Amino acid sequence: NSVGSVVCIFWRNGRCRKNPCRFLHCVSENETEAKRPVNYSSGSVQIQIEGVRNGSEHNPYPRKKFTNNTWVLSKSFETVCQFWVNGNCAQGDQCQYLHSWFRADGLGILANLQGHNKAVTGIALPENSNKLYSGSRDGTIWVWDCDTGLCVRVNDLGTEVESLICKGIWVFVGMTNVVKAWNTESGAEYNLDGPVGQVYALETTDDVLFAGGQDGVIKAWKGSYDNPAFHLVASLKGHTGAVLSLVVGCNSKRLYSSSKDHTIRVWDNETFQCIETLSGHTDIVTALICYNNYLLSSSLDLTIKVWALGKEGNLEVVYTRTEEHGVLALSGMTLADNKHILFCSYSDKSVQLYELPLFTDRGRLFAKQEVKAIQIGPSGCGLFFTGNGTGLVTVWKWLEELQ
Repeated sequence: NSVGSVVCIFWRNGRCRKNPCRFLHCVSENETEAKRPVNYSSGSVQIQIEGVRNGSEHNPYPRKKFTNNTWVLSKSFETVCQFWVNGNCAQGDQCQYLHSWFRADGLGILANLQGHNKAVTGIALPENSNKLYSGSRDGTIWVWDCDTGLCVRVNDLGTEVESLICKGIWVFVGMTNVVKAWNTESGAEYNLDGPVGQVYALETTDDVLFAGGQDGVIKAWKGSYDNPAFHLVASLKGHTGAVLSLVVGCNSKRLYSSSKDHTIRVWDNETFQCIETLSGHTDIVTALICYNNYLLSSSLDLTIKVWALGKEGNLEVVYTRTEEHGVLALSGMTLADNKHILFCSYSDKSVQLYELPLFTDRGRLFAKQEVKAIQIGPSGCGLFFTGNGTGLVTVWKWLEELQ
């Protein structure tokens, strides 16, 4: 029987092989209806036609796209075939679900690095090094050779790792009640005491290391990354819930922090004083990222917010994007053609790729468990890394320029 009100998603992507097909091979039964928003659904697969006009004076980040007087068709969600995952899908190319771990043009998987047996929470790639570091809730740091993809060392720390970053030759590991500083050249290790509870977030400037703790306090150490002299210089207090994300602004004068208390705080990097509190979210603020002169924040309230300076000099929300799932992590990279890609990890175990500033769909990644760690490779190489809840680290590469 023909389903006369449902558009064939395979035809829309130019790869329907059924003749005849029981789904529509047109935008709608009446082509003139394509100029208005219409929703279609069929079982677990939904298709939506929706949009707003580009270039809105009141919204620099239009969520939906209106081009050449027609509404652009896009799938509202996609699903990886579980039979294909288990190696026994009998539908082959006729299966309505994805037989791939990603949907994106010009993207490929270079390697899967399996070793951790719990969620990967941090990935670091020190400068001028051919080693990749991954930290996990299994209490270990794995060191991978970037040339061979083989593990060359495993450090058992004896407690869960919740954050991992690098600065120069240093790798910093956030654990319970301590931050471990690890010199990748000499192998020397130093413990920076002071945090209370688990350290969920780390960030650095040219001379300061910040660590956000479970008690809502941000510790700041000052020193030189050329030697192990780190001195605790401040405790930034204000959050009433655990600090989950830290990011330094583009001009390095501001530190932004997000928390389980649903707020974002803005700190002066010289005085270590809180100068502003942002209360736009209604649930846990999971991640922050800076893009040009904007601050982007994500939350379990199913939104991504874009903040910019208002007339009074305070940060204001200039765009709110509503998502279908809670957003767990944000990251971003700039490709060789100066296109800015935003990575948004969701609670449905997928990662959406957007091109900024219009949030243009550039693909989607899928995993067996939630992706908590996203790390960008060296500038200009097109590499990035993801770590998911199974302990798998995946190495990705853009194989060609985005069109």
